[in-house]
Amino acid sequence: MKLEIREQKTMATKDGSQIIAIEEHYLDIDVDAKVNKMAGGGEKTRKRLLDLGDLRVKEMDEAGIDIQVLSHCPPGAQAFDPKEAQERAPAVNNRLHKFIQTKPDRFGGFATLPTRAPELAADELERCHKELGFHGAIVHGLTEGEFIDMPRFWPIFKRAEALDIPIYIHPGRPHPAVIDAYYKDYVEKYRSILSAGWGFTVETATAGLRMVLSGVFDKYPNLKIILGHMGEGLPFLMWRINHSFGPIIPNQGEMTGFKDIFTKHFHITTSGNFSDSALLCTMMEMGSDRIIYSVDWPYVENTPGTEWLETLSVSPEDKQKILNGNAKKLLKMNC
Repeated sequence: MKLEIREQKTMATKDGSQIIAIEEHYLDIDVDAKVNKMAGGGEKTRKRLLDLGDLRVKEMDEAGIDIQVLSHCPPGAQAFDPKEAQERAPAVNNRLHKFIQTKPDRFGGFATLPTRAPELAADELERCHKELGFHGAIVHGLTEGEFIDMPRFWPIFKRAEALDIPIYIHPGRPHPAVIDAYYKDYVEKYRSILSAGWGFTVETATAGLRMVLSGVFDKYPNLKIILGHMGEGLPFLMWRINHSFGPIIPNQGEMTGFKDIFTKHFHITTSGNFSDSALLCTMMEMGSDRIIYSVDWPYVENTPGTEWLETLSVSPEDKQKILNGNAKKLLKMNC
């Protein structure tokens, strides 16, 4: 997908820097119907997710965001069982592509995949990249109670490596057994314990850890993964995890540690975590080449994110990488 350069508007950054945000969500009408209008959280958020028009663009312009890379909110095509996925999943992606073509200078896309049918999901990933110009795909939480590192899902990763495009691992609701064991005492009073307040972080950090331990990167040594929310806490815990496991993970004929694999294969976004200390920690552990700006719209507003950008105490070179350069390189965006 070639994103054309648009006429310059008033930017949030004082130097007029281009801003690309890559974890920005929407909701397809067919998925919404499939899950009985329960996707996207509350009714206000659901209506904003359904907006693929004036409101979204207005808020992008007000905050100074040039480009959103759109991805379906949970559960996306993961809601479709294998029998219905062959028809319904491509239709969801086709509708997103149709919208993107109305404003190709403002939007890109990540495919939503029917992970309950992994071979079909791999084929859909390839179709979306080659025919629709999508930059990769997003997967949400568990599929039928299983983490995405399980071998049944490896056809998706095999195809992503062959296409040289990333898979974005996004949070999903914790397993019911985990909710019952860990969170049920506080769910009624503190709903966010299941989501951005804690549960999402635990689930997605676990998914990232399991990916490293699974050996999938030994099998597919050029596979690229994206984690949002400043790495779901994993950069902060990097030394401890690496020290605890030691060099026990297979990697191209040798045994290596968690940090070596994680920092080689993972990219981190700022989505919903506009924290100087979290960014500094992530830069120290991952380097500035692996951090990409994101907002997490509409779950998080655009303006706090772009206002935070003005206060970043990083070098101009690192700031440009975070704002746009790393996204262009990873997603092969010509904009």
